[in-house]
Amino acid sequence: MDEEYDVIVLGTGLKECILSGLLSVDGLKVLHMDKNDYYGGESTSLNLNQLWKRFRGSDKPPEHLGTSKEYNVDMMPKFTMANGELVRILIHADVTKYLNFKVVDGSFVYNKGKIYKVPATDVEALKSPLMGLFEKRRARKFFIYVQDFEENDPKSHEGLDLNKVTTKEIISKYGLEDDTVDFIGHALALHSDDSYLDMPAMDFVKRMKLYAESLARFQGGSPYIYPMYGLGELPQAFARLSAVYGGTYMLNKPGCKVEFDDSGKVTGVTSEGETAKCKKVVCDPSYVPDMVKKVGRVARAICIMSHPIPDTNDSHSAQVILPQKQLDRKSDMYLFCCSYSHNVAPKGKYIAFVSAEAETDNPEEELKPGIQLLGPVDEIFYDIYDRYVPTNDSAADDCFISTSYDPSTHFETTVKEVLETYTKITGKVLDLSVDLNSASAATEQ
Repeated sequence: MDEEYDVIVLGTGLKECILSGLLSVDGLKVLHMDKNDYYGGESTSLNLNQLWKRFRGSDKPPEHLGTSKEYNVDMMPKFTMANGELVRILIHADVTKYLNFKVVDGSFVYNKGKIYKVPATDVEALKSPLMGLFEKRRARKFFIYVQDFEENDPKSHEGLDLNKVTTKEIISKYGLEDDTVDFIGHALALHSDDSYLDMPAMDFVKRMKLYAESLARFQGGSPYIYPMYGLGELPQAFARLSAVYGGTYMLNKPGCKVEFDDSGKVTGVTSEGETAKCKKVVCDPSYVPDMVKKVGRVARAICIMSHPIPDTNDSHSAQVILPQKQLDRKSDMYLFCCSYSHNVAPKGKYIAFVSAEAETDNPEEELKPGIQLLGPVDEIFYDIYDRYVPTNDSAADDCFISTSYDPSTHFETTVKEVLETYTKITGKVLDLSVDLNSASAATEQ
């Protein structure tokens, strides 16, 4: 391998694939390798035989579950906000032509032992059983303030500088109750813990606006969309994009080792005795174990069911957020459900996930509050994985390491990291002012 590449990307997880696609479109020469013989890395989708082999050690699942190839079970289940950054990247990179999206049926929140639909607009606030009569009026006023808020129009700010005022202060101005704050902060603004309350309110208000705009986008039951045939389709779409722009792909490359020179800068990657030279490396934590540190663990239950999650209006696909306070935890728990309507399981079958940051040494016990909401399950698999963050200085050594995926069931944090990494590598900010109408999503069940 005598060629020199601008960037070598190791691992075909979603973050790595988006970056290799974007960098290839920018005209950089990209080589993309993976030690596995499949796409997707940690964010792959498995068929039933693969799932059985991974968690039960044999690839002979019971016949009553249906044919293996009809299953696409995500190992990193996440939905996409219809107006969010990921959709903008998909349009910017023109990979929407490789993907078919469908709107997720429902967005719900857990409160005092029950599941409720998340109210996201002033109209929904007035109908929601989550709040009493007076609270509904206060919430409606707050939603109208958020809907009318425009960053560039001081008249809409009601005399508040959201870059200085904390979220807690803006909420207390409207006199909202703790339970209302809970679902707004966690199920609308998608914060995974309560630290946002002491931060400037601008980000919080923008997140709420994004939720409401995404909900209005396709007039479905939720602000989320999800690809047909599962999330494994996303990395493959970006891989195709990279290939179209001259990127080179090599799967099944064992023992990829990042090489550095005496000054500590990246020089290339060695696999099977051959070294490919490069200026920069992008990789997931598994390729550089001595350059990352463990910061936590994610516990997850993967369930195959023959019915939707109870109390979600028979939604074929749904997200339920269980705010930390409702469970006496330090961070949120998430339920995620998709089904045959997104072509990820045979007809009549549903795949549900319960995920949370592990806070004890007994994840199965920890996940119980979420699992109990699912009703009877046909099969359940438990998974736990370590979360890593890089410890190196990418500006000094040109090695850009992604963080492990968090337990949230949406892509907002993932995409933020991809955009920051893109800027570090190229020195420019990705222009995401795109025509959102060029991405569509079906809404029928």
